[in-house]
Amino acid sequence: MDSALAKSSAIEFAPEQLPAHIGVIMDGNGRWAEARGKHRTEGHRAGVEALRRLITCAVEFDIKYLTVFSFSSENWQRRKMK
Repeated sequence: MDSALAKSSAIEFAPEQLPAHIGVIMDGNGRWAEARGKHRTEGHRAGVEALRRLITCAVEFDIKYLTVFSFSSENWQRRKMK
C-alpha cells in the first residue's frame, strides 16, 4: 500500500481481517451542501470525490467487490424544485 491513507494510518490490517465486499449507499450529498450554505451541486461534487477516494482505497486494500448505490428510484418521484 502506497497511498497517503495507508502511510498516515497507524492501524495495520491483515488481509484476512478485510472484507471481500463493501457496499455503499451514497445519500444526502445535496443536504450536506445545503447545511453548509453551499449549492446542492457542490455536495454532489464532494460525493464524487469521496467515491474516488473509496475506489482508490478499495484497490489498494485489495477489496474484491465494491457495490455503490448512488441514485434512488425514489428521486424520480420528487418534485422538480425542492
